[in-house]
Amino acid sequence: MNKIWDFIAENPMAAVIAGGEIGFWVAILAGLVARYPLKLKRTGVVLLLLTPVIDLVVLVATVIDLRNGATANFVHGLAAVYLGFSVVFGHSMIKWADVRFAHRFAGGPPPPPKPRGREKARAEWRDWFKCVLACGLAAGVLLLLIAMVGGTAQVDPLWGWLPRLGVVTAIWFATGPLWQEFSPKDAHVEEGARR
Repeated sequence: MNKIWDFIAENPMAAVIAGGEIGFWVAILAGLVARYPLKLKRTGVVLLLLTPVIDLVVLVATVIDLRNGATANFVHGLAAVYLGFSVVFGHSMIKWADVRFAHRFAGGPPPPPKPRGREKARAEWRDWFKCVLACGLAAGVLLLLIAMVGGTAQVDPLWGWLPRLGVVTAIWFATGPLWQEFSPKDAHVEEGARR
């Protein structure tokens, strides 16, 4: 446990990112609890709208840390990646949770069944394109941070994140849409689709 506290003491941005992730899920949970069990729809909407504000706080904290002379490290790059993925996938995560809360607490329809067959392949491609968009946004944030701080050795570690983003998209492609395209299809689903 001391190693965790030592890491956070040496990398305060790690605490900001962890706090941002925790805050993201707390805002979603609080918003959905307010919306459904407590029937406070406006309060629920306000709490759900806090999620992009949390992303903005993480970005501003990163910029301030770097502008105050901190040497960029792994955690600063992680902040940019967190922001990219949170912005791109945040809405779908909220929607996923909302459907389940509505069903459980407000008599809403049950969540849709997991996609299968061609629909599963389309979902994998859609998610991969979202991954590409998230990595593109993260790369843009990284380049913005580099430009704002300057081309000094202070930001050199941020350049190392750009190839990592390429690796993430390649792995996601191989384990997502490519895997789905070449995996055995569910015969029952395919048979039903032909009728």
